[in-house]
This record gives sequence, structure tokens and C-alpha cells, in this order.
Amino acid sequence: MTPEFYSTMAEWTAARRTFATATIVRVEGSSSAKPGAKALIDADGKIVLGWVGGGCAESAVRQEALRCIALERPQVITLDMMDEVAGVGMPCGGKMEVFIEPVLPQPELLIVGHGRIAEALAQIASLTGFAIVVNDPGAEAARFPKGARVVNEDFDLTETPVGPRTYVVVATLHKNDHVWLEKALAGNAAYVALIASRHRSKIVLDLLAERGADAANLAAVWAPAGLDLGAATPEEIALSIVSQMVALRRGGAAGSLKDAGTAADDAAIERVIYQCEADAAAD
Repeated sequence: MTPEFYSTMAEWTAARRTFATATIVRVEGSSSAKPGAKALIDADGKIVLGWVGGGCAESAVRQEALRCIALERPQVITLDMMDEVAGVGMPCGGKMEVFIEPVLPQPELLIVGHGRIAEALAQIASLTGFAIVVNDPGAEAARFPKGARVVNEDFDLTETPVGPRTYVVVATLHKNDHVWLEKALAGNAAYVALIASRHRSKIVLDLLAERGADAANLAAVWAPAGLDLGAATPEEIALSIVSQMVALRRGGAAGSLKDAGTAADDAAIERVIYQCEADAAAD
């Protein structure tokens, strides 16, 4: 394979682009491509570089590459080019096995705010493969995992872009909650959550509705954030939130406080939030 293939992969990876590679690992019978042949496929399913065969194979490889990207896992596929009905749709002759590997940027957790919940959230999320970004003027880099990016601007939205692979957790202790939720929704974030009681969550979501937020978008906000674990400490609340993020990312099924909260849950969350406010004031 040409140096251009690998240099393009490096450039796309550095730019946090989503793509897939396809490598022919075995050929049986007639095929225009040979074992070891590779192709670079972009997030739209277009083969940008390389070769995996003609029309018989290319369309099938492109479709499977998109599926692997969506599922976030590699797969070896078998293309039967001898069967017009059950194979790739054209009797080209031969069979091919192709290894398709998706390359996706590391998911990013943007934590807005600081305090014990935010710090625990960063630690646990870092262990589960998330890149950590914290935006808060009071955040201290030393209190977050190594490699975390800490933005100490006064809630500067421009310093922390949001995209489809960004998970956003708002832990501002009620300072500009609605502004950050609007930013997260506008950026089509993968996950948007608010650390607050059910009562406070309703106030914020009602305000967003008054400001013209789409009802479907508001329904996608996890407020209160996290799974119904009965969490009562900052660390347990952080665990419930990361668990929810992982469940959504991996397609798991899990209940949420949004649907199963109680007055007791509200009281516990409020106690922790008030303690975080006191800790922040002491710092």
C-alpha cells in the first residue's frame, strides 16, 4: 500500500475524523483484488483511497463499512460473488473475506462546572475510555485525570466545541444551566445531562421550552442525570452518570432517574448539590 494511504489515515486520526479501513484477507476463485489489498472509506461510505475489487465487491464493502462504523466494532465479512441471489448481487465469480475496521475518535466528555461530583465523574469516565474536558473558572487541573483539558474561562462556550461524539454533563450548581444545555443540543451532542433534582430539572427544561427549544430535543435531555442506582454520594452519582453514558453508547438497556425518581431521590441529590456548593465556596 502506498505511503499516501497511511499518511491520510494519520491525518484523519489527528483531525478526529471517523472512517474505516477494509483489508482483503482471503480470496477464493476469480477476483480482481488480491489478499492484502486495502481501502480507506470515509464516514459517508466513499472509498477515498485503495482498491478492494470492482463493482461486485465495492458496494458491499462500503455498506458494511458504514455498519461497522455505526456499531463501533470491526468485522470480517464474506462476499460471495458466485451467487447472484444470495451473494453480492452480481455473478462475478469467486469469494472474498474482507476485514473491516472502523476508526473513530475517542468519545469526549465535557463537564461544565466543578466540585466533587465533577471530579469523580472525570475519574470514572477516563477509566472507561472518554477524553475529558472541563470548563469552569474554578476548576484545578491537578484535581482531574492526567491528560484532561481544563478551560478556566468564565463559562466560555467558544473554548469547548460540541459535536456528535461529545457527551455533555452540566454540573454548574445552577449557574447558566440553560445556556449550556442549549449549546449541547445545538451541537447534536451524543448525550446531554443535567446534575440537578427533579424539581430543579423541571424549572430548567421549562425555561428552555419558553425560549423556543424543540420538544423532542428537550425530551432527550437526561435530567436528572444518571441511572437509578439509589446513589447518595458524589462518587455514586458520578458512577450512575457514567453507567448511563456507557449504556447509551453501547446500546444497553437501563432505567433512569428521569423515569423512576422519587421524592427521596430529590432530597439526596439536593443534599449533595448543597454540599458541593459549600465545598466550592470553601475553595
